[in-house]
Amino acid sequence: MRHNRVINHLGRTSAHRKALLSNLAVSLIKHKRISTTLAKAKVLRTFIEPIITRTKEDSTHNRRVAFSYLKDKEAVSILFREIGPKVANRPGGYTRILKLGNRVGDNAEMCMIELVDFNENMLKTGTEKKAKSTRRGRGKKAQAATAPVQASATELSSSASESNAASSEQSSENKQE
Repeated sequence: MRHNRVINHLGRTSAHRKALLSNLAVSLIKHKRISTTLAKAKVLRTFIEPIITRTKEDSTHNRRVAFSYLKDKEAVSILFREIGPKVANRPGGYTRILKLGNRVGDNAEMCMIELVDFNENMLKTGTEKKAKSTRRGRGKKAQAATAPVQASATELSSSASESNAASSEQSSENKQE
């Protein structure tokens, strides 16, 4: 029985698992998005989110702790230089897992794990709001039939305003005489 055994060991020894997670985390930091199996992505999320939380405060201690997990200087510098300031006011949930379907060879569930604040496509759709169009009103045939009527109505209103302007000019000329 597996009572209270929460950690997914991924069928690897502890040293192999640590190396795997370190390499996956470095790839995620450098590329901002990677494609992997669903099981590895879920374990990677629990591995990398505490490290990203440490980047909110840029101190020597936090850099050393991050380096002890990642074992890559370049990844640690990217983490504290680029990712830290972007997630400074986010209270958690720095990664997003998107399912991609099953792999052809062995039918494993594939997914894409990405850093939330670095997906420009998702950020664009979230900030721009499209004007809501209603489906009320007339159909296309009725609009086509009323379009000339509306055009003639605007012509009548413009000709009426022109005649009003002409009459006001005449009245002002009469007053001046």
